[in-house]
Amino acid sequence: MRVAGFGLRANAQLSSFAQALAAVGGAQALATAADKADHPALTAFAQGAGLRLAAVAPAAIAFAHVALSPHSPARYGGRSVAEASALIAAGAGARIVVPVQKSPDGRVTVAVAEGNG
Repeated sequence: MRVAGFGLRANAQLSSFAQALAAVGGAQALATAADKADHPALTAFAQGAGLRLAAVAPAAIAFAHVALSPHSPARYGGRSVAEASALIAAGAGARIVVPVQKSPDGRVTVAVAEGNG
C-alpha cells in the first residue's frame, strides 16, 4: 500500500493537500499525526478523494526512524511528521519512497511510504 503522510500548518487549505499529493504521484491512503487529523481542509480532502486517513499517535512519531525536522515540535521528537506518519501507517516493513517535500504554498509537507499495511 502506498501511503502519503502529511505535516501541516494551521493555515493549510484544500488546495495545499491536492497540490502536494499530485506532486508525489498519488497514494492509496493518507496519514498524519493524531492531533492534526481533524484539520478541516485535510478531512475534506480525504473525503473528497475517497481515501482513508490514518491518525498516528505523536508518541509513535517521536520514536520513528525518519529524518529530523528543524520545524517539528518537541511532541514529535523533532521528527518529520510527514515521513513518520506515512511509514507507520504503511505498516511493518514499510519504506520511504518519496522523501519529505513541501507543497507549492509551503503550508503542507508530504512524504510517501510503501508497505503491506
